[in-house]
Amino acid sequence: MQVDDLLKPFPIKEFHPFPRAMMGPGAHEMIGPEALKLGFKKTLVMTSGLRGTDTVHNIVESMRYHGLEVVVYDKVESNPKDYNVMDAVSMYSEAKCDSFVSIGGGSSHDACKGARIAVAHDGRNVNEFEGFNKSENPKNPPHIAVSTTAGTGSETSWAYVITDTTTDPDNPHKYVAFDDASVTTLAIDDPVLYYTCPTDYTAQCGFDVLAHASEPYVSRLNFEPSKGNALHAIKMTVENLRAATWNGEDLPGREGMMYAQYIAAQAFNSGGLGIIHSISHAISAFYDTHHGLNNAIALPRVWAFNMTADYRKFADIAVAMGIDTHGMSDQRASHAALEAAIQLLRDVGIPERFVDVHADSYSKNRLGTGPTKYYENAKTIAGDEKDVARITNHVLGDACTPGNLKECTFETVFPVVEHSMVGDLDDLIG
Repeated sequence: MQVDDLLKPFPIKEFHPFPRAMMGPGAHEMIGPEALKLGFKKTLVMTSGLRGTDTVHNIVESMRYHGLEVVVYDKVESNPKDYNVMDAVSMYSEAKCDSFVSIGGGSSHDACKGARIAVAHDGRNVNEFEGFNKSENPKNPPHIAVSTTAGTGSETSWAYVITDTTTDPDNPHKYVAFDDASVTTLAIDDPVLYYTCPTDYTAQCGFDVLAHASEPYVSRLNFEPSKGNALHAIKMTVENLRAATWNGEDLPGREGMMYAQYIAAQAFNSGGLGIIHSISHAISAFYDTHHGLNNAIALPRVWAFNMTADYRKFADIAVAMGIDTHGMSDQRASHAALEAAIQLLRDVGIPERFVDVHADSYSKNRLGTGPTKYYENAKTIAGDEKDVARITNHVLGDACTPGNLKECTFETVFPVVEHSMVGDLDDLIG
């Protein structure tokens, strides 16, 4: 083998920037003053509405108290759609806004990042920017991202994820756009805002964090500056997710998950992801299910798939999870990490297979409810051979797949997807 062949996958590593951040209880009360310092005058707030809470109302009124004009777009959907982005772009332009604030989880932040890119390119369709640094104008409107969940870390990363429902309406496509120009101007993480996050949603977001942390640690990018954050985020997730899930007003648990999700995102920001995310994107594309739930179901299967390529890295993950690995081989320690991940999934009450996900499986489930006729017809996850094949093909085209530790082909990924659909987790640890 030639040296060139050894270097071919990722010969040059790139460190991507983070935004300034304000973190801790009460941080959201600084939005008005910080917006003024950044020169905001008329702001478009992008959010899902966070119905059932007064979070959006309180933040908007606080901004108005500080003299800001505010226009609200509150129709962002889970797995934000291309039309969510473009509707917000139209509202921004018609109202002559000069800035953005996103309030919510990854969906609100991602839709807002996409809208900023589109605004900076004279309203071009956001789907044109799928891929890596596809934007041509590095300057776009300033953006404060206010998180109300501990999951995606979108407020600090260079990635945003959009579902394309228009290019081929019969085959929705969920894609990742990585773009340094999309990085927010200011991230605000306040664990008090997480108190109203539902139990099941908290758990699912927590597994998004575990996926964000574990994938860059084992990624074939092998980016050293990401590894410390990755392991520490794993440690913090295991230590705090149960408390944050089952006692939503447990401040140490909520604050622990706030930091875990933030540093996990900083790990993958330059360290890459893998097919946990690729599978999740595919399931979301076809069924509009929650990203964190999808990650939770896929994670044990992908760990089992990848660990045979590098047991030592998964042994390190076991240590980060608090497992006493003294006297264990790397192989045994890897399996102990897998068992601990499965136990955590069960402890926080997440479904174990995709075919177990139904309309009443979790509080924010959109399965079979829209937003298009396509999704209205997708009322149950089929899990049959045809379904597994289309999910697998979507995985192979996903931007996260090249970073996966083990080489991915249709033949190798199909069984991973199939097991995620219908397999028994006990088979992985038996």
